[in-house]
Amino acid sequence: MNIAVIFAGGAGIRMNSKEKPKQFLEIYNKPIIIHTLEHFENNSEIDAIVIACLEDWIPYLEKLLYKFRIEKVKKIVPGGSTGQLSIYNGLKAAKEVSGNSKSIALIHDGVRPIINSELISENIAAVKKYGSAITASIVKETILVVNNEMEIEQIPTRAKSRAAKAPQSFWLDEIIAVHEKALADGEDNSIDSCTLMKQYSNKNLHVIDGPYENIKITTPDDFFMMRAILDARENNQIYLFE
Repeated sequence: MNIAVIFAGGAGIRMNSKEKPKQFLEIYNKPIIIHTLEHFENNSEIDAIVIACLEDWIPYLEKLLYKFRIEKVKKIVPGGSTGQLSIYNGLKAAKEVSGNSKSIALIHDGVRPIINSELISENIAAVKKYGSAITASIVKETILVVNNEMEIEQIPTRAKSRAAKAPQSFWLDEIIAVHEKALADGEDNSIDSCTLMKQYSNKNLHVIDGPYENIKITTPDDFFMMRAILDARENNQIYLFE
């Protein structure tokens, strides 16, 4: 099975939203998380979706899934106190859905909606071929590595530098095992699953260059950028038919 593991457990403090967590804010009369889920719902290779969500907002999410006809969601589980723990809860739910079948988990942010079906399929193909798929984007500016005194220690070549994004995809049993090693080691707040996989396994991780606009909606600036990107796409559709 190919299972999308969507984590939407954040409260969106940096978004400064007074009424709703960021994943439920609307653009074009549709919540951000629905924009995200539709990509997985509409990809024929995705067999199931599980979501780790803020516990108090699960009933609201269930209503949205019904309203927007998102039918591949098999489980919604409460998120954890950190992003890592939310992902782990989602992975355990994915294991319950998959049973004994050898499955691929595509781990993705609920607030990273500007992806496409091709990227999802590339992730699945790369896991089958290489054992992993870490979506990234080429950096457009020079990266500086600094020390605690804000002195430059290293300037990596831009050609070999990437910004890690999502989906981050693995064989389900392997990424669960890595999460459990980290938890046994007292690590429960890692920045993402590829960091854990690199730290707790000896596996090489395969990178896929995805779209540059694959942004995570975290701050008000990101929200307005997403709206601008969707506006541009809509205008392109209009111009194509002129």
